[in-house]
Amino acid sequence: MSAQGTVAERSPPASGRRQRWFAAGGLLGAIVASSCCIVPLLLVTVGISGAWIGNLTALEPYQPYFAAVALIFVGLGFWQVYFRPKNECAEDSFCARPRSSVITKTALWTATVLILAALTINWWAPLFY
Repeated sequence: MSAQGTVAERSPPASGRRQRWFAAGGLLGAIVASSCCIVPLLLVTVGISGAWIGNLTALEPYQPYFAAVALIFVGLGFWQVYFRPKNECAEDSFCARPRSSVITKTALWTATVLILAALTINWWAPLFY
């Protein structure tokens, strides 16, 4: 075996790529789902203001659709990470490195928190006004 390894050893397996795509899709969907409500609240809380912030509320009618897409991506990501049977990994291969799994799990849990915050904002946002 060469010092650099084969392409198959260096590249992530297909399930690892799917995990990352689902985590990224869930995180992006969560950010979009929270853009109408949480983002303006956070911006005002940290002192950023302006009339343009009101434009973000135009996305509010679409929030359930964004949240549904984000929940699908997050659900598929959780299934890939936690419930799908693990493949055997060769030592020193990409899938044997725990760092890639930690990043994916962090993205999935962050997306879950954002989606839940976006869907429950009517209950807790009045505490900040």
